[in-house]
This record gives sequence, structure tokens and C-alpha cells, in this order.
Amino acid sequence: MEQMVTSQKCISGPAPCSCALSVTEMLDEVVGLGAVTVLGVLEQAYFSLQVIYARRKYSVSPPATTGPPEFERVFRAQANCSEYFPIFITVLWTSGVFFSPGLSAVCGLLYLHGRFRYFRGYSQSAQGRLAPLYFSAQVLWLLIGFSSVGVFLTFCRVYLNVDLLQQLGSALGLV
Repeated sequence: MEQMVTSQKCISGPAPCSCALSVTEMLDEVVGLGAVTVLGVLEQAYFSLQVIYARRKYSVSPPATTGPPEFERVFRAQANCSEYFPIFITVLWTSGVFFSPGLSAVCGLLYLHGRFRYFRGYSQSAQGRLAPLYFSAQVLWLLIGFSSVGVFLTFCRVYLNVDLLQQLGSALGLV
């Protein structure tokens, strides 16, 4: 027998909820987020490998972090991408759980694409990092915004018993 889990949308008090999701249905909703997460981890591994290759190419032995400018750009590009990765994963999943899993996964793919372009651009020249940096920062801020809105609406519904989306829909004559 498949385990059932109550959906967030159904929390309405002590009465039994008629809209329970199976574990399979819940996983189906977040599979895109999981795929983007795995892809992000693979991208981070690729960036780390590029630093290893650059160390060999430019004869920079660990623990040194300085060397020719070509090495330093690869090293800094990888370090910068790694510094932002925990923030990205956090807002990807928060946005996906509380706002929209599909939209969040698409934004996640855009972010990873921007970070790949950033890494490539920075590896070639310091100036080459700027356009992809601005692009990925915009996508990250979009995910932060989605996360904030989703958490706020869920907080209001769960703890204040105020469903702002339903009220907005009623006010606009949509419900």
C-alpha cells in the first residue's frame, strides 16, 4: 500500500483532508528540482576539474592559489561559483516547494547556464565574466523573490489562517 502525505494546500484544521498526495505524486512534483540539483553538482565538479587541469597546465602546486593570470582566473571563477552554490540550492528548493516547482526548475536551469557562461568567460578574460554574472544574479534574485512570496503566502495561510491568493481571486472575481 502506498503511503499518503497531506498536501500543504489542504491544511484546514482537525477535519480529515480529502486531497492527500501519494509519495509518488509528491516526487513527481519535485523531480525537476532534483534534476537541476544533480546537474548543479555535476557543474561544480566540472569547475573543480578545470582548476586541477589549470594547476597542471600552469605548474601551480597545491596549496598555492596564485600563479599566472590564466590560472588565477580559472581558480577565481571556480571559487566564486562555489561560494554562490549553497545560496542557489537553498532558494531553488524553497522556491520550488513554496512557489512553483516547474518555474523554479526552469530558473535553476537558466542560473546554471549563466554560471557556466560566467566560468567560461572569466577563464578567458576578467571582462568576460561580467554579462553572465549579471544574468545569473538576476535569476538568483528572481528565485529569492519567488521563495519570499511563497513562504509569506504559506505562512499567512498556515499560521494566520488567511489565504491571500484566495482573497485576491475573490476580489478580482476569479473565484
